Amino acid sequence: MPELTRRRALGAAAALAAAAGTQTVAVARAADTGHHGGPEAFDEVYRGRRITGRAADGGGHHHEHGAGYAVFIDGVELHVMRNADGSWISVVSHYDPVPTPRAAARAAVVELQGAPLVPLGMPMPMPMPQQ
Repeated sequence: MPELTRRRALGAAAALAAAAGTQTVAVARAADTGHHGGPEAFDEVYRGRRITGRAADGGGHHHEHGAGYAVFIDGVELHVMRNADGSWISVVSHYDPVPTPRAAARAAVVELQGAPLVPLGMPMPMPMPQQ
C-alpha cells in the first residue's frame, strides 16, 4: 500500500471539497427551481427590506439577460442576469455570482447597507459643490 504523503492528503481533501461544493450548489439550484424550469417566486423581508422575485412578463430589455425573471427590493427593480454556468449576478453585486435570484437579492441588500436602490437608468444626484 502506498505511503500517505502530504501531496496525496491535500489532493484527497481538495477532491472532497470540490465534490461537496458542487453538490451544495446543485441542491441550492434544485430547491429554488420552479416547475417550469425557472426559479420559484419569492416574497420575504430580509434585514428589514422587502425582497421579491417572480417570472417576468417579458416586456422590455431588462428581462432578456435575467432569463425572464424579475427581482425587486422595496418595489424597485434590481437588474439581475443569469450567467452561462447557471449562477446569478446583479447590478449591485456584479462580481459575486450566487446560485439563485433570491441569493442575489439578499447579497444586494447586504451591499446596500440600508441605502435605497436607485432604479437602473435613473440619474444619480450630483453632490453640492463645497464653498
